[in-house]
Amino acid sequence: MLHDLGFFGHFLHMHAGGRSGKQHVLSRLQKSGGHLSQRELQDHARISSAALSEVLAKLECKGLVTRARSKEDRRQMEITLTELGEAKAIERRECLEAFEAQSLACLSEEERLQLLDMLDRLVEHWEKLEKEGGCA
Repeated sequence: MLHDLGFFGHFLHMHAGGRSGKQHVLSRLQKSGGHLSQRELQDHARISSAALSEVLAKLECKGLVTRARSKEDRRQMEITLTELGEAKAIERRECLEAFEAQSLACLSEEERLQLLDMLDRLVEHWEKLEKEGGCA
């Protein structure tokens, strides 16, 4: 079973992208109305602040996001999608939706819901194990 889960992780990473790259940041910003603090992005991405800063610098160079100091808390950076960034995020979401439909086409709607429930329970359990110091 763990071998299969490893394959699923690899397959999803290779074909749908990881959880912390440029595409993920664009998607997260788009889902949040186009604007988040760098801290909020870091919490969602689960990567180091240095790695996120590097991703944001690349996105900013491509004209996909802007970064500015927060007016409320000068220690915080506010990240905002540009028009181009919004278009790229929408394009990415549409690609992911098509990928999801294609990759799960062998399951009925009922089976998809059952799988989602089981995966949600595993995530909850694994997060609990991680907080307790792991299982190894």
